[in-house]
Amino acid sequence: MGTWSTDPFGNDTAVDWIYALVEANDLSFIAETLQNVIDIGSDYLEVPEADEAIAAADTIARLKGNFYVKNSYTESLDQWVQNHKLTPPQALVDLAILAMNRILTEPSELLELWQDSEDFDDWAREIQDLKDRLR
Repeated sequence: MGTWSTDPFGNDTAVDWIYALVEANDLSFIAETLQNVIDIGSDYLEVPEADEAIAAADTIARLKGNFYVKNSYTESLDQWVQNHKLTPPQALVDLAILAMNRILTEPSELLELWQDSEDFDDWAREIQDLKDRLR
């Protein structure tokens, strides 16, 4: 899975997503990332799309001033947030919450992988915390 922790940027896919985000100057890349999860509908949601959506949702929370983990993996993201004084519209916040709910709904590969892990409860709490930070 390329995962080392349950936090939103505790995996390779989310860290790679940051590198794409820093090229953006507005919220459209974040919105596209979240919409990708919603557009899957009831089809099988694969890990990369889910990990990227979690990263996008966490970025929205950071833009709202609700930081969680700040570390070497999030340095570029934190700098981007500082340089872009963007206020996420409520529709984007709502989209992020919908995407988090979809990730927690089968069929979801990321959900399945975490359910098979001894860290499932910690991961589920991280997602709930993220949803709370979005509100």
